[in-house]
Amino acid sequence: MKKTLIYSLLLGSMATFTACSDDDKNDERNIPETYDPEEVYAGGKLGTTFNVTGYAFAQPSPAVDEQGFTHRFQMGEYLFERDFNQNKDGAFHGLGPIMVRNGCLYCHPNYGYGKRMDRYRATDMGNGYLLVIYDKETEAYIRSVAGMPQTLAVAPFKSPINENGINIKWVEYTDEWGNKFPDGESYSLIYPEVSIAQEAFYSPIMVARDGQDVQVDASEIGVKLEATIAVYGTGLLDAIPDDSIIAQYDKEAQAGANLNPAMYANGQYVGWYKGLTGVPYVRRFTYALSRGPVLDAAGANAIWNITNVTRSDRRYHYLDMAGTYYAQTASKDPDVQKEFYTYFPEENKTGNVEQDIYNYLTGREQTAEMSDDEYRNFMVWHRGLAVPAVRNANTEEFQLGKQKFNEIGCAYCHRPSWTTGDDHIQDPNGMFTNDSDMPRYPNQKIWPYTDMIQHKLYMQNDIRTGWCRTTPLWGRGLSILVANHQDRLHDRRARNVTEAIMWHGSQASDARQSVENFRQLNKKERDAVVKFINSI
Repeated sequence: MKKTLIYSLLLGSMATFTACSDDDKNDERNIPETYDPEEVYAGGKLGTTFNVTGYAFAQPSPAVDEQGFTHRFQMGEYLFERDFNQNKDGAFHGLGPIMVRNGCLYCHPNYGYGKRMDRYRATDMGNGYLLVIYDKETEAYIRSVAGMPQTLAVAPFKSPINENGINIKWVEYTDEWGNKFPDGESYSLIYPEVSIAQEAFYSPIMVARDGQDVQVDASEIGVKLEATIAVYGTGLLDAIPDDSIIAQYDKEAQAGANLNPAMYANGQYVGWYKGLTGVPYVRRFTYALSRGPVLDAAGANAIWNITNVTRSDRRYHYLDMAGTYYAQTASKDPDVQKEFYTYFPEENKTGNVEQDIYNYLTGREQTAEMSDDEYRNFMVWHRGLAVPAVRNANTEEFQLGKQKFNEIGCAYCHRPSWTTGDDHIQDPNGMFTNDSDMPRYPNQKIWPYTDMIQHKLYMQNDIRTGWCRTTPLWGRGLSILVANHQDRLHDRRARNVTEAIMWHGSQASDARQSVENFRQLNKKERDAVVKFINSI
């Protein structure tokens, strides 16, 4: 009943078009030709929710209920919503010894996206930032902290980075057009500059150069921000066939697109992702396209390395890129030595506290703190999250915005629709092998507005490598309701859609022509494009 009511509200403007004529009994009879009724179902019939309130990102897909996963979805939801702790006998235990966050909601407020922040504090609700710390000489991650650097610790351990030493400065930026459209309307652009003080690092700063790890000064490293991506709709993106994504690479390559050679080279796809099973999969998740199927993608990774809660397939702690530098420093720390046996009395004792600390931190056979059943519940929840339905689809402004979005070239990278395949469950690690293990979305037409490929925008102080996967646009306009902000782009430098578009406008950007076309639109047309993007 609730779905029917909300759907009526969404498409209520259709009644305006039909009320003048008794003959027009079917609302869809007067839908403009540019409107596809299927597009309201952004996630297809199996993946769309018509709850478009502040809880829009938290809804189970119809597939969850229809395929019998309601209970597991709810149990997985608990793992996402609760903070983890050190209570070894109770629920949500296993936190630490060092961690990025205590729980998921700090990065995903109300299931949404992290927002732009003026400081880095892991316990600030809504801070979806992950620090990207790299060697300026090689652009590789530094070796002495984790790829997702931790700033929290469970006593007696100390955090790898002291948050008081992290500085975020937002800098005003003026583009080549003076931050003005031809009709005089102005906009503002800002970007972050981030630094970490030398004394904030717990261990010596180590980088890999010429095949060896060497110690460097803080002045030789760079620091950038990357914010959390969406958790909703990932199951639907997972259901897009590998060969369909490869076909998109082929199409863009033939059109002369600039493609990441690590993903596509010599006329073929080369970016295969392999897990423990060794089966190759197309990369599709994270800005860096570092992950393949969702069952070994960002969420599967985060529930382990963000909290450092071990499980049967990862019975070791997430420490640093080398796996030893933090352990070496902590094992020699007198404060850690003094209290170690108080906090970890069950650990095997050799009589050498330094060795015991090192063994505990680096051991590869830790007790699994999350059960396989809990992990399955979490992944059922993750794969089962719905996508919000399209809003305002039959308004004149939406139709104008859609028309201009296509005309100016946005749809080239933000490809509107895909069709899912048979959606057989794929797990690179082999824990889930049967179709009955997870919610599935076979043969659905979905509207994520992404080509699933990386491009370069050449923004000021850009993402680490410059390559960034085209962000799906579906549902993003609801962020203001869900998380009380509308910040966009990988580091949330764009405070609204217009700023996000204009950050695509560098002369070397793959989207340069689209931005030039956007600038030539009149204000009504620009506003319509923004309305369209916020409605899909």
